[in-house]
Amino acid sequence: MSDLLARARRQVSGRVGNVTLNLPFVSFDVSPKDKEKQVAREIVIRLKDRRVLSAWECCDNCIDHALASLQEIRRTLVDKQVDLSDLQDGPLFLLLDAMSLGIRQFLTFEQRLKAAGKEQDSLGDQEFYRPPDTRQAYFDGLEVLRGHLSRCLGQVAAIGGMELPADGLISNYRGAWQIEAYNPPHVEALDHEA
Repeated sequence: MSDLLARARRQVSGRVGNVTLNLPFVSFDVSPKDKEKQVAREIVIRLKDRRVLSAWECCDNCIDHALASLQEIRRTLVDKQVDLSDLQDGPLFLLLDAMSLGIRQFLTFEQRLKAAGKEQDSLGDQEFYRPPDTRQAYFDGLEVLRGHLSRCLGQVAAIGGMELPADGLISNYRGAWQIEAYNPPHVEALDHEA
């Protein structure tokens, strides 16, 4: 996320705003445009009840459903970025990038599991066909991703002016950013961009 955080500082540095956005390692004030507020509300409404964001997986079938749901969320995010194509330097576009980045990283992780041959094993059970350590890696990765997406959605809600918790939209994933899940940004990149 170093590049994204550096871009955030560059795009909003010195601006005065009426909404404070908090991302890992950085906070800044923004003044969202009316179009951003409208799109932000649409995103929150579309995503807040996605089962993958508030459910826990118990088997490989659940993991497969979570992966399919993440692809749908990704499509929604891309569609909304297209809607915001004239506001690419705005705070909402940046948050959608942060959400997409988390999903892309998780899907890359998933592809590496498949490429390593650790994805599916013919263990004979319809609900449990991945090796236990691979299944647990999915569970752990999905937990981190849910926290990231929840906190991002809280910030999206703040842009939309919605009366929702800004520290996370999903009740089990509220609170401060799980900083240990992120690589710290390159200080010189942040200083250079400021």
